[in-house]
Amino acid sequence: MERRILGRTGKELSIVGIGGVTFVGADQAESDKIVAEALDLGVNYVDVAPSYGTDQETEKRLGGALLGKRDSVFLACKTGRRDKEGAEAELLRSLKNLQTDYFDLYQLHSITTIEEVDQVFAPGGAMGTILAARDKGIIKHIGFSAHSVEAALHAMDLFDFESALFPINFVTMMNGNFGPQIIARAQEKGVARLALKAMARTSWKEGEPVTHPNCWYQPLTDPHVAELALRFTLSQPITAAIPPGDARLFRLALSLAQNFRPITAEETEELKAYAVGLNPIFKYAA
Repeated sequence: MERRILGRTGKELSIVGIGGVTFVGADQAESDKIVAEALDLGVNYVDVAPSYGTDQETEKRLGGALLGKRDSVFLACKTGRRDKEGAEAELLRSLKNLQTDYFDLYQLHSITTIEEVDQVFAPGGAMGTILAARDKGIIKHIGFSAHSVEAALHAMDLFDFESALFPINFVTMMNGNFGPQIIARAQEKGVARLALKAMARTSWKEGEPVTHPNCWYQPLTDPHVAELALRFTLSQPITAAIPPGDARLFRLALSLAQNFRPITAEETEELKAYAVGLNPIFKYAA
């Protein structure tokens, strides 16, 4: 699988990574199988958070699946806590669950408002824990994930982050004006880009059968459209993408990524036609 450099870190990541949500509801045997399949196909990027699943189940499953394989992957984790003490407790617990003594990348998880970002950087905020852990070598690189343009831009103005993980999806970009602003600011600041929601379609409708319970949005299941969507995202100036948190779709993404080629202008027009009338899962009103 193709690998790309993650910005200033100098690390090479597979263009598709393993997302922790994939292991929600999975037992250890299935988790081991998924990880082994992915690593055999060249995946070396793993992203997880303690909030995925119940009782940190995804961290624990991944910790078991990565035994003996830890040094072969770039392991990214997150904290959803905004205070120093809470972030420290969460960091230590994640290290224990994942059976590791360091994280290659540690991220502020899902920053959404400017107030949240300010809280993180205020005295007693989570950045105190993160910076101290970096000084001790427990954290190698610092990033954030965001579902908000405003929060992402504000965060990059306050700190020299090494990566930003956020939705880069054809529907949100074409119909929701969401994403280009973060990409542009990240490029300006030298912040590496990592993508979420590449294979998202739209929101679930009320009363609609949820066929993929690990996806809070309606994913793309048609292999042709899913391929175009993933190639659209991977054709943007990014390092890698995390597929939907569904084992079936994750395996589809792995298959598609083996033969990645940049999307063409004609294929982009096909996606534009497909996106007509679809409600984007994220929007930005400038």
